[in-house]
Amino acid sequence: MRVSRIQAEQNRQTVIDVASRLFREHGFDGIGLKDLMKGAGLTQGAFYKQFASKEDLAAQASKRAMESAAHRWAAATAAEPNDPFGAVIAFYLSMDHRGERMDGCPVVALGSDAARQGSDVKAAFEAGIRKYLDLLGGWVGDAHGEDSRDKAMAVLSTMVGAVVLSRAVNDERLSKQFLQAAAESVRKASRTVDVQPGPHQ
Repeated sequence: MRVSRIQAEQNRQTVIDVASRLFREHGFDGIGLKDLMKGAGLTQGAFYKQFASKEDLAAQASKRAMESAAHRWAAATAAEPNDPFGAVIAFYLSMDHRGERMDGCPVVALGSDAARQGSDVKAAFEAGIRKYLDLLGGWVGDAHGEDSRDKAMAVLSTMVGAVVLSRAVNDERLSKQFLQAAAESVRKASRTVDVQPGPHQ
């Protein structure tokens, strides 16, 4: 039975959504096309009608994953508009986020994998990382000429690294300590300047 253009596009979006989660759980090379398509409720034969290659899907899925992460940040800051930075720290450096392998930050889940991928995948990550930096720079910068970009880079590196390390160990106490130490470190960094309110203030 022939699939309509509308249904074909819906199927394509479903595959991208599913791949964005399964890649975060298994890595780009940790899951094959057959299982990706099965996860989307489709056959492997439908794949090449929708994507040029697995790398093409990886790039689309990476973009979707970074967009999903940006929505998580937006939701956190909307819930705490008077302390957007604190809200992001609270959810990002949490044991809940540590456990969200399919839905958590794609930079944490796939950062080292992305470094081995092609330029399209890296471009998707770069765009998302730049959005992170723009948000953080607005919160931890000041009006006195300090380079907020450098501070934002240090904060993001600390946050991502802490979640990576917290996931890499079996000891739950040690895992929590990585997250708590990072949270305290980035809070101290923000206290050296006046944290700016969210965009809706």
